[in-house]
Order: sequence, then structure tokens, then C-alpha cells
Amino acid sequence: MQASVIRPSKKSRLLLFNKPYGVLTQFTDQEGRQTLKDFINIPGIYPAGRLDRDSEGLLLLTDNGQLQNLIASPGHKMPKTYWVQVEGIPDSQALDHLRTGIVLNDGPTLPALAEIIDSPAVWDRVPPIRERKSVPDCWIQLTIKEGRNRQIRRMTAAIGHPTLRLIRCQIGAWKIDDLQPGHWHELEIPASLKDKLNKNSPKRVKWKTSGKHRHWKT
Repeated sequence: MQASVIRPSKKSRLLLFNKPYGVLTQFTDQEGRQTLKDFINIPGIYPAGRLDRDSEGLLLLTDNGQLQNLIASPGHKMPKTYWVQVEGIPDSQALDHLRTGIVLNDGPTLPALAEIIDSPAVWDRVPPIRERKSVPDCWIQLTIKEGRNRQIRRMTAAIGHPTLRLIRCQIGAWKIDDLQPGHWHELEIPASLKDKLNKNSPKRVKWKTSGKHRHWKT
């Protein structure tokens, strides 16, 4: 039996979280590793995009599937900026390769914004990176509009400068600022995204009965 009803209106939530090193971008893990659940206890909220376990920094979470898609889907090409500590000092030719696109095993990357920067004022990583006294290192600020598996690490490796540490510092207009690892705060959803959500939001839904359980059918 199905009954047509109006979905109760509720305010969508959007969280900004600084993911520490070694934390999985998920809420459960069969191997007992640290997950988002160790830091965020809010039912029904999910990450909009991913960060590898060995990467750190900005992660957005929401309870709205459409908002999640607007933030995470490569189709929307929301820029993501990273601070990347690499082994060695890339020369201008290596940086130009990042800026024009690099051919990886899954195809060429889109052009990126890339520049060498001073060491950012960030927290100490636990555990610290492996240092080689005979090899210098530096920081690159890198902005991409894609989200392939371990893309940043593969890009820097392709120019001969392996990534030592990777911190996402910005997604679209959202910045990590002084938020410390393991901490989060709630954000207001920008008006531009609210307009897109309102245009695409279904007005009516149905309860679908399956055995003893009922759930929303959009």
C-alpha cells in the first residue's frame, strides 16, 4: 500500500571538518581503524567527497544528497586546493607540466594551478613525515577540478617529486583557516547552492512499504 504525502521540510546541514592523518573518510570500519564516527556523532550525515587515509585537511559533510552531489561530483568542477609537501624542488618546467596537464595511466589530467609557496603555518603531523637530510623538500599549492584516485600524489610523482604530505585547504569558497585537526563546525549553505537545491527538490514523495519497513521513495 502506498500513500502520497508531503515530505516535512527541514533545514539541510553542512559541516566543515579538518580530517586528521590516518582517519578513514567513512563512518564504519571492520578493521577497527579510526573513522569519522570518532569525531562526528550526527546521524544521517555523510561526506561530500573523499580524502585518502594518509591525507589531511578539509572535508565537507551534509545530510542532503543533492548538496553532496553539487560539492563532490566532478561534473560540477568545484575547485579543490591542496598544500603539497614534496621531495626536492620542482623547477619551472616541472610546474608547467602540472599547469598544462599530465598524462597518467588513466588519461591526461586537466590543467591545474600550481606554484611553490612558503611553508604554511599548519599543525604537526602525527606521525611526522619521513625526512631525508640529503634531499631538500618544499611546498606546492595545487588547485584541481578533478577527483581521481590519489590524483595529487600521482601528479607530483610524474614530475619526479613524490608527495611527502598532503593537506586539502580549500573546496570552492570554503577554507580550512585555523580549524584544528579533529574539529568541525557547522556552515550556512550559500544562497547560490540553496537556489539550485530548491529548483531540483522534489515536492512530493511516497511511502514505500516493503515487509515490515517503510522508507521514502522519491
